[in-house]
Amino acid sequence: MINQRDIIETIDMVEKEHFDVRTITMGLSLFSCIREDAKTTADLCYDKICKKADKIVKVAEDLGMKYGIPIINKRVSITPASLLTANFPGKEIVLAKALDKAAKTCGIDFIGGYSALVHKSMTSYEKSFIESIPEALSITERMCSSVNVGSSKSGINMDAVKMMGEIIKKSAQLTADKDGIGSAKLVVFCNAVEDNPFMAGAFNGIGEGETVVNVGVSGPGVVHHALKSLKDASIDQVAETIKKTAFKITRAGQLIATEAAKRLDAEFGIVDLSLAPTPVMGDSVAHILEEMGLESVGCHGTTAALAMLNDAVKKGGVMASSRVGGLSGAFIPVSEDIGMIRAARSGSIDLNKLEAMTSVCSVGIDMVAIPGDTPATTISGIIADECAIGMINNKTTAVRIIPVPNKTVGDEVEFGGLLGSAPIMKVSGYSCEKLINRGGRMPAPIHSNKN
Repeated sequence: MINQRDIIETIDMVEKEHFDVRTITMGLSLFSCIREDAKTTADLCYDKICKKADKIVKVAEDLGMKYGIPIINKRVSITPASLLTANFPGKEIVLAKALDKAAKTCGIDFIGGYSALVHKSMTSYEKSFIESIPEALSITERMCSSVNVGSSKSGINMDAVKMMGEIIKKSAQLTADKDGIGSAKLVVFCNAVEDNPFMAGAFNGIGEGETVVNVGVSGPGVVHHALKSLKDASIDQVAETIKKTAFKITRAGQLIATEAAKRLDAEFGIVDLSLAPTPVMGDSVAHILEEMGLESVGCHGTTAALAMLNDAVKKGGVMASSRVGGLSGAFIPVSEDIGMIRAARSGSIDLNKLEAMTSVCSVGIDMVAIPGDTPATTISGIIADECAIGMINNKTTAVRIIPVPNKTVGDEVEFGGLLGSAPIMKVSGYSCEKLINRGGRMPAPIHSNKN
């Protein structure tokens, strides 16, 4: 039962603490659309998306008005597209254009799922699909792409890791007029999840239903505000406060998700608990960590503080929802978090510290801008490092990195909107080319043998 105090708390969270539902994402299975030729398959995919998602924007707006909670993004995720294009390798762009057109027709912000799952090996049609990604991202506006190249069960597909370094570089080069934004819409995963509502990595996994609604809540500002009254509190009191705050945030997300699913005639999937920041002041994960007692995010103690934040968010959120999933933790994208941007500019945080932090948080090296002349093999090395963290620790890790054409360390890049801005960060000048060029498959760790 929602009482008057709950209502007042929610109003305060929205008006003073930047609380919102970051996204309603409709997951769609498009297996029924597969045909022998590209055009028929693309047309059927377009028709199904438009039919199923035609009301998602209105439903989100109506629910936002009813409950007084802003719903920022309306999105769709689809069956991994490499499975849809297997019959027509070389013509994947036909589907990419149809997906982008459907997103525009429905008025949604992004459509995700131009994706491939190659964590163990790679078929010829999947290789063709991955090779299409740079062009697909350069000619579309609202489509996002992801590739899963490793898992705790199968190890790391190093051939795919090498390929993705080249794909990221080419995606940036083909969108050089927009500071390489193509690679900002591309994520490389280890242990990708099937019900992630957040872009750019969302896809509707093969174990998901026909039509599913997944919701991503977000409240860095709410958590930050709650900690301001705990100046001299012990660390366990801080953890308890974060846990209680996550419960409140998730409860609101559960309400929105349940009703959105009913109105859209879809299955309620999950609520993702992730604290997703924005470049707006008061909406920063970095500022939460600094409120705990860090002079600047990136200093010694940062990884410990982030580990506690991530754990407390999960503990509080899982009590508030019957279905928690997705990534559920704390995001640390550099360009999308005003505190992270400041820390990167000042040199308080670098790629090495970011890598350490990803061992305890959601996802990984996220929205990091690097020099445009960075070798593809160096990008592959960064991917391999993140995949190793995910594989060994049984968690999802990822890389979304932008080698900004014609820019170098000391320059800045402005992507605009939720993608924010970022300084160009330094990468190691030493080469990992020989390691990456070995190819093959890195074996899974011994603890993967659980059967």
